[in-house]
Amino acid sequence: MADTELLNLIETDIDTCRQLLETLDLEFAALGERQIEQLQLLLQSKQPLLESLAHNANRRTNILREHGHAASAEGFAAFTANSALAPRLTEEHQQLASLMEACQTANIRNGRLIRTNQVGVDSALNILRGNDGPALYDRSGSTTSSGSHRTYTRA
Repeated sequence: MADTELLNLIETDIDTCRQLLETLDLEFAALGERQIEQLQLLLQSKQPLLESLAHNANRRTNILREHGHAASAEGFAAFTANSALAPRLTEEHQQLASLMEACQTANIRNGRLIRTNQVGVDSALNILRGNDGPALYDRSGSTTSSGSHRTYTRA
């Protein structure tokens, strides 16, 4: 019975990960085109997917622990060893792990694009503000513009 529930949770998470991966790809395109309204909609659709994945991960962990296994790959393998659904559980679990890795890679890619866009916006703002000098590091390791005013004690 628990193995069937675990399989259902994994299958649900596979579908959720596919939706999340599609959402992350759409987010990447919207970030590239700077479509703020689209990004807000995608964020709203991404949140329930992440909540579902977190909820199901907690439930899977609880199932393993209720049956005396650790919430790890070894615990999963020990749990499935006594199950008639072992081959299917293992296959689906590997597919879920692969999809989660793809989601993580897409999320990192999107984060890099966000940081790149932030640098571009900051540079444009500095030019508009007249602070277009090179950025230098101060004693604390923070960046400052060469044209910024420092007090005598910080000079």
